[in-house]
Amino acid sequence: MAEKQITIFDNTESLHQDYKIKVDELQENLIKFNLTPNQSKVYIFLGKYGSKTAPEVCKALKIARTETYHLLSTLQSRGIVSATFEHPIKFSALPVDKAMKTLVNSEKERIKSLEEQEKDIMNIWDKIPNFLSDESDNHEDKFQMLQGINPIKSKLIEMLDTTEHEILLVGSEKDHLRLYHSNDFNKINKKNINIKILTTCTDKTTYVFDEIKNKELKQISKHMDKKTCFVIKDKKEIIFYTKNNHDRPDDSSAMWTDSTAMISSMELLFEFMWKSSKLI
Repeated sequence: MAEKQITIFDNTESLHQDYKIKVDELQENLIKFNLTPNQSKVYIFLGKYGSKTAPEVCKALKIARTETYHLLSTLQSRGIVSATFEHPIKFSALPVDKAMKTLVNSEKERIKSLEEQEKDIMNIWDKIPNFLSDESDNHEDKFQMLQGINPIKSKLIEMLDTTEHEILLVGSEKDHLRLYHSNDFNKINKKNINIKILTTCTDKTTYVFDEIKNKELKQISKHMDKKTCFVIKDKKEIIFYTKNNHDRPDDSSAMWTDSTAMISSMELLFEFMWKSSKLI
């Protein structure tokens, strides 16, 4: 019987553990190119361990056989994995520099297409008259339910872009690594605002906060990891995860609201956590 291959994706006490954080960071970055966690895992595996057959990928990464074939087919269609004509078929990852260029060019074409559609939608919209009533626009508390990482990220960017005074941020190590590698923290640095951060980050990952100005940073206990993540902007808006799935970001969900009652309650929770946490 062939010996089972230990990979950098296995949770084992081995040399591979030294690279686990970097692998997680790499996966977070590849997700920005619309690769799913398992697609990025397969690409990294092929890139770091060489060409493999589908059964070898399936066994090494513990992914179901049918899903493995689907993942390899999708990565081929994205242009970052190639296959041989031999039998059994072996799959290879494109060199990372070429793969990135391929994915970037694909995204550029997609954005270009969306921009053209945007103009068409605006033209059609303007040709339809408004039927608004003359009633005064009294403020009413509103909320939005957001499903998937892209809508959540879009709403978060909108909040950071319009922040004037203060951000209160609670999240796990993985949450903050995701923000760091998507450059969302850069939006905070463009303004002279105060930011209080509660995190489970360890000494190895607190570098993600190094460039943030006017910050206060405290560490919360590990049991909060993946359970609590929210952002309060200027005491006026809040977004918090109702389901925080790092393995399958499209399964994540969040709620945004400007409800003063909800914001006040979450501020009290933040202050309680802040007082019981230690400075980093």
